[in-house]
Amino acid sequence: MKDILTAPFMVEMIRTATNMYAHGWDERNGGNISLLLDKDAVSAYLDTETVLRTIPTGFSAPELAGRYFLVTGTGKYFKNVQYAPEVNLGLVRIATDGEHAELLWGFADGGNFTSEFPAHMMSHVERLKVDPNNRVVMHCHPANLLAMTYVHDLDEIKFTRTLWQMCTECIVVFPDGVNVLPWMLCGTNEIGVATAEKMRTARLVVWAQHGIYGAGKDLDETFGLIETAEKAAEIYMKIAHLQLVNTITDEQMHLLEQRFGVKAREGYLN
Repeated sequence: MKDILTAPFMVEMIRTATNMYAHGWDERNGGNISLLLDKDAVSAYLDTETVLRTIPTGFSAPELAGRYFLVTGTGKYFKNVQYAPEVNLGLVRIATDGEHAELLWGFADGGNFTSEFPAHMMSHVERLKVDPNNRVVMHCHPANLLAMTYVHDLDEIKFTRTLWQMCTECIVVFPDGVNVLPWMLCGTNEIGVATAEKMRTARLVVWAQHGIYGAGKDLDETFGLIETAEKAAEIYMKIAHLQLVNTITDEQMHLLEQRFGVKAREGYLN
């Protein structure tokens, strides 16, 4: 067996977690990542028949039975992932009953996956229906997006349009817009269900006064989605108290649609 720490998916996971911490998105143990893996990729590095222990997931997702996930641990600091990945990360397979996860590697200190694992799995289920190539669900606490939820209308069309108007690339990067949830108690199945429902129509879901969920085909795409939205929110927070003299018009956004071959979410542009 090859050393799993050299696996491309492991290297990228460690780099991404480290970069998210460096961006200030994941203070302390804030935030979590789950990465869907193919069995062939895993079996090159692990004996998939050896189960270290079985962990109840606290939800039922028979659609994901037999699927493999690399996931961050509960209570684990993102800054430590690069130094002790075998403690701060775990590789699990969803059991045949859809209600347990079989630990194949990691959580070496007896730890467990993130408390928001149910929310991740629910979002994976919905995103896979929309895009079979979806592989990542990522949650973090970017400061400007978080600040924006205190001062901006949480209406999804208004929130999305403001972000699109802050930076030319926004409508190109997330033409499906941003969905928004009002404040809800985190770590519960209720917020997981609500987030998964929002994931049906957008890859970005803002949790008001908390953070953001992103989904994508790989870690780079998902990181880039959040990074772009956060940059737009930063610009908004810098100018929100000022009188606007210029903006990106709907006509200009339609030109961006044509130039880059994207389609803005129906009803979001005039």
